[in-house]
Amino acid sequence: MLALFAFLPILVTVLLMAVFNWSAKRVLPLAWGLVVLVALTIWRMEPVHVLGYSLFGAFKALDVIIIIFGAVLILNTLKESGAMQRISNGFQHITSDRRIQALIIGWMFSAFIEGASGFGTPPALVAPLLVGLGFPPLAAAMIALVLNSTPVSFGAVGTPIFGAVNSLAAYLGSGTERFTLLLTEEVAFLHTAVGFFVPLLGLCFLVVLFGEDKSLRHAFAVMPFALFAGLAFVVPYYCTALFLGPEFPALIGGLVGLPFLLWAAKAGFLVPKTRWDFPAPRAWAADWRANFVREDQQPAAPTLSLWKAWLPYMLIASILVVTRIPAFGLKELLSAMKLTVPRIMGINGLDYELAWAYLPGIIPFTLVALLTPFLHGMTPAQTKRAWRNTFQQISGAVVALIFGVAMVQVMLNSQVNTAGFDSMMTIMARTMAALAGNAFLLFAPFIGVLGTFMSGSNTVSNILFASFQYETALLLGLLPVRIVALQVVGGAFGSMICFNSVVAVCATVGIDGAEGELIKRNLVPCLVFTLIAALVALSLPAGV
Repeated sequence: MLALFAFLPILVTVLLMAVFNWSAKRVLPLAWGLVVLVALTIWRMEPVHVLGYSLFGAFKALDVIIIIFGAVLILNTLKESGAMQRISNGFQHITSDRRIQALIIGWMFSAFIEGASGFGTPPALVAPLLVGLGFPPLAAAMIALVLNSTPVSFGAVGTPIFGAVNSLAAYLGSGTERFTLLLTEEVAFLHTAVGFFVPLLGLCFLVVLFGEDKSLRHAFAVMPFALFAGLAFVVPYYCTALFLGPEFPALIGGLVGLPFLLWAAKAGFLVPKTRWDFPAPRAWAADWRANFVREDQQPAAPTLSLWKAWLPYMLIASILVVTRIPAFGLKELLSAMKLTVPRIMGINGLDYELAWAYLPGIIPFTLVALLTPFLHGMTPAQTKRAWRNTFQQISGAVVALIFGVAMVQVMLNSQVNTAGFDSMMTIMARTMAALAGNAFLLFAPFIGVLGTFMSGSNTVSNILFASFQYETALLLGLLPVRIVALQVVGGAFGSMICFNSVVAVCATVGIDGAEGELIKRNLVPCLVFTLIAALVALSLPAGV
């Protein structure tokens, strides 16, 4: 019964968004209210704690809001300067095939950004770029989330792996370093086994959901190139995990694979002879389109050179690498620059810290957006219009994120109660494990999916459930490192459907209100990828 009450807000949220197509800004305030009711009446939490954790969640939403703001600001600035049109024209010279464009940008370039930054940055950056190339906004949002799954476990220079290991410190003791290496290898192997096929499978969903004749033959036609794209990423990705540890697999995989993919596309290597495109824009369904129309817009003539049009993105990628890799010395400096709200509602230890200088929404997104008018010779009117449109465009996402993250924080911290119950999250996970029984190995990654779906972060999902997965593996006589690896991998695939990422991507491409439709479309690839990973793990020897 406790599990049913804990699941109730999630079920209501999914039902209203995915079935009735309510927007996130309508559903999530209602879901937060339902969680508060359950917390006060069933879990018997003190009102001050419910309010305190809700306020903490509202503050935490700022982290994501700032990333969204920066990503949208970059997009609008580049549109005003004419850079987006120039980039689009440049890709036409490499390839005009939308399938190839999706793999170059949504698979390989996104993986590089994930390795450097993580935390929802790549889809928020990549989806608008795809829209600028001519993708329907809903298609750009979907493929950006689906393809940015394999790199997630090693995003932000390995943060999800370290989150899992740190939560297991009490179990591992002196064996922490060895467990980290084993976990890195297991996670990389599972992701490699699935990731080799992720580009092809992602294109299958793209052509079926957004193609004119919705035929899989358009995905099979590009199969050789898609498998080459998978191989070009997962080989350096796996080798890096094996020999260098968890910090750099996604970063190096994207950095090494991107030139190969660009060369192959330019040279026509494995590229199908027949070009594929979306239907003409006038034939797009209503929910494919952006619902945000900028006022007083005159399309800028693409007079910029190609390298200057790409310069802001090159600056963003470079700054992310320099500020995220500890060896450069800037990561610690920027991370230390914080604004703090201590003891929210007088609760000891409930301190909110905004590491403003380390947030990619500020450095590099907003920083580069401030530099771009000078780099591209924009007029003050163009710059003003980009900023005004950005504030208007993200307003719906602000409401959704504030209530969505507030809801999650109440659920995460609901163990602070007078009823003596564990948190709602823990009870949901244990119930899923009990239902799985001896099939827990198949079920374990779906707990990771659940954690990311609700918390919005693979790292947070791992912190929440890694110890639970470890304990369950010991009780059932399963290999703990494999079960924890499945938790990490499932959490990565859960990023396709998590509230934070979905709301953020919808905001950046201007499809506020389509969050439920996007979750519904991404749920199938999320479950398919997760099940494949579980089956791969089931086929492996027990190990030692």
